[in-house]
Amino acid sequence: MTPPSPPPESANSGDGGTANIIYILYLVSIAVGITSIVGVIMAYINQNEAPGWLKTHYRFQIRTFWIGVLYSVIGVALTTVVIGFAILLFVLVWWIVRCIKGMRALGERKEVENPASWMF
Repeated sequence: MTPPSPPPESANSGDGGTANIIYILYLVSIAVGITSIVGVIMAYINQNEAPGWLKTHYRFQIRTFWIGVLYSVIGVALTTVVIGFAILLFVLVWWIVRCIKGMRALGERKEVENPASWMF
């Protein structure tokens, strides 16, 4: 009698491939826009099945999306007072830094240091 074969590994088995795709989608959204929505949906779908270290990346990605939306809405609302353009520039830099920080930690197979952070 042969032992049962292990279940096939899913795309989210802990290698971080899906999380990396989400970071890429976030960066592409700077030019395209809609890809960040696809990314956050993917993060919500995959967060429960991921190993612990990868869950921090999904949480970080989800928070990046929603905090980015909040900062952007504030920036757009304040463009009439000119300070909004500076806020929007900050949001752009903030978005890029968070994505690069996440991709770097993902490449090293490490947790995101503080996934609940509002800053970098």
